[in-house]
Amino acid sequence: MTRQAHGHPARGPEFDFDFHGAPLDTIFDDYKTMHRDCPVSWSDRYDGFWTLTRFDDVNRAEHDWDTFSVAPSMILPPFGTDRPLIPLDIDPPALTAYRQVLLPFFTPKQMDLLLPRTHEIADRLLDELPPENPPGERVVDVSSYARMLPAMVFGEYCGFPMDDAAQFDRWVDDIVFARSDDESVARAAADDVYDYFRSLIALRRREPGPDVITALLAADHAGRPLDDEEMLDICYLLFVAGLETTAGTIRVALWHLAQHPDDLVRIAADPTLIPAATEEYLRALSPVQAMARTLKQDTEIGGVEMQAGERVVLAFGAANRDPEVFECPHDVQLDRSPNPHVAFGVGAHRCLGSNLARREVNVALEVFTSRFPRFELAEPAPWHGVGPLKLRILP
Repeated sequence: MTRQAHGHPARGPEFDFDFHGAPLDTIFDDYKTMHRDCPVSWSDRYDGFWTLTRFDDVNRAEHDWDTFSVAPSMILPPFGTDRPLIPLDIDPPALTAYRQVLLPFFTPKQMDLLLPRTHEIADRLLDELPPENPPGERVVDVSSYARMLPAMVFGEYCGFPMDDAAQFDRWVDDIVFARSDDESVARAAADDVYDYFRSLIALRRREPGPDVITALLAADHAGRPLDDEEMLDICYLLFVAGLETTAGTIRVALWHLAQHPDDLVRIAADPTLIPAATEEYLRALSPVQAMARTLKQDTEIGGVEMQAGERVVLAFGAANRDPEVFECPHDVQLDRSPNPHVAFGVGAHRCLGSNLARREVNVALEVFTSRFPRFELAEPAPWHGVGPLKLRILP
């Protein structure tokens, strides 16, 4: 329900919008209402913010960093820390130097080199799923498959010890999912993660390895090496962003296929459909529904006046369902083309890890559906979050 903003008659309607926790259960219905009634709206949550839901408005904000700054952070509420996440929370032109250091590690060609190992890890994780119990019926919780695959692939590439993957998973839960309910849990986990990386960075300085952290320590950043504080903030971002968003996409893809047997039959019979399906899951069921900016100057969008210093949330999930851009935007169409979604952001802050994320999701779906070409939900589960996702494997 929209209503005129109290005390701000010129500022447009209010909408009690949230993009964390249980509100995600109905967020796609909220987007329909917001697109129709209030594509630009105000919410009092998280100390107040504007929400942009139109595809064109989100794109404008992504490309206009002179007006829409990422400082103090894109993340609302914070990921358990007030430190800037490099390069996520850095505006151009300083951003450019950081991305020049990081981009060579995440090119398509570099990510292709990880494909054989990604297949090996996916097969290993499926080998470890429990067998039939009772005999004749097999129900498996695939949430661990979705979570551990990117944790192990990305962690091994970056130089995080594989034995720590389960601990990473627990930290991500506390940082990403507990922060809107209990900030102290997220901050305690963030402190542990920073301590972990302090030790790991010191180790890699003493004992270099064939990994991204070692390479970053030797990299040239605008004529100098990265210092330990910069390394800490980069490692923290790689850790959080590299694990959770990909895991969420794998989960939601399996969740969808378990309820749409015709789509499952198509993918199992023709794995070449998987890359396009991955793009559609990224669009329709975006792992990152929204990120924030801070206005550096007064501006106007959609007839709504906004003031310098106010927070603005870019609702990527809503932009990806904008009926002005996508035909039948609330339908999942595995072969949708074109598919200009903004799940990875656009412009200067486009996700560095998008090439790896796509490949991890593609492999996860290919390996799972080749081994289990028929399955269904064993019990109801939300599309989002970290809880169990139990699938009944069908003969």
